[in-house]
Amino acid sequence: MHRPIYLDCHATTPVDPRVLEVMLPYFSQHFGNPASVTHLYGWEAEAAVQQARESLAAAIQASPEEIIFTSGATEANNLAIKGVAESYFSQGRHLITLATEHRAVLDPCRYLQSLGFDVTVLPVQPDGLVDLEQLEKTLRPETILVSVMAANNEIGVLQPLAEIGAICHQHGILFHTDAAQAIGKLPLDVEAMQIDLMSLTAHKVYGPKGIGALYVRRKQPRVKLAAQLHGGGHERGMRSGTLYTPQIVGFAKAVELGLTELKAETQRIRTLRNRLWQQLETLDGVQLNGHLTQRLAGNLNVSVAGVDGQALLLGLQPFVAVSSGSACTSAKTEPSHVLAALGVTPELAFASVRFGIGRFNTEEEIDRVAAGFIDTVQFLRASV
Repeated sequence: MHRPIYLDCHATTPVDPRVLEVMLPYFSQHFGNPASVTHLYGWEAEAAVQQARESLAAAIQASPEEIIFTSGATEANNLAIKGVAESYFSQGRHLITLATEHRAVLDPCRYLQSLGFDVTVLPVQPDGLVDLEQLEKTLRPETILVSVMAANNEIGVLQPLAEIGAICHQHGILFHTDAAQAIGKLPLDVEAMQIDLMSLTAHKVYGPKGIGALYVRRKQPRVKLAAQLHGGGHERGMRSGTLYTPQIVGFAKAVELGLTELKAETQRIRTLRNRLWQQLETLDGVQLNGHLTQRLAGNLNVSVAGVDGQALLLGLQPFVAVSSGSACTSAKTEPSHVLAALGVTPELAFASVRFGIGRFNTEEEIDRVAAGFIDTVQFLRASV
């Protein structure tokens, strides 16, 4: 049997062979603990971690000391949001985020609400972008943090980070962004964008799973964070735990490759995305979700009228691996909160498909998926 074509690169990506190559020696030959500073094995690991830290910092125009390694973007988001809340609660207990954020941001905010913090969850415009005027009007003297993701994981929409950062800094408020989907795919500059905290992960950019980082600004302003993990004082006391050297080395290499090949690869993937959309939009009742151009190059999120969402996914499974626009919990299936925030009806939200095109996809694969998608939709409509 042929495996389905993989078009779910917003969920995760395969590790690039060049990334795996640099990781392998740190599993066996250079296996030391970076915190073991009394012998060669520890020094080798420490040097590798430091080099990776410098590389990741350069990728976002930060300093190496501002990079705190975590297990991924979810932990980084929790550390940023809860860490700020715990450190700054005497200055205020109001936070602002968007209705389209990842659950790794919305759930920590909801947790803080249970502790007495006030969280404003702003709506977005029909194209998924934040209304900057509304954001500024929502700021209060007691607002301590604004958290807005760089690139949405479902609809790929790119938020105006520099404009948001300017608004926050004009009012003396910290700005956090979840850049899990953006690192290695977009130019990011924490100084130009006035970002104070940025969550990163490796596995969305052809790096290994289980490793991420949090950028924490050290000056103008110096951000204070309360640690959420205690036990050893690693990472400037913000995140205790033995550093996973192979993953860290792979993370840095993945981002380096992404930025080195950024211009050409972005154009190639955008061309594939546009090729897919041009074929899918020939179907009646197919709509694009999210801003047409202000989105990740490889993202396409579409809703299909006149078909059952579950039947659509089942029909697509044999030939393409994609995600639905709906999010499942252990208790029940609900329409995607992201699509709901855009005003998409529950029926259309359930019949939505997210395509994530990546580094290893080809033009021939795109054409096969488009033809199969159209055939599946037409068959389902004829069966009603």
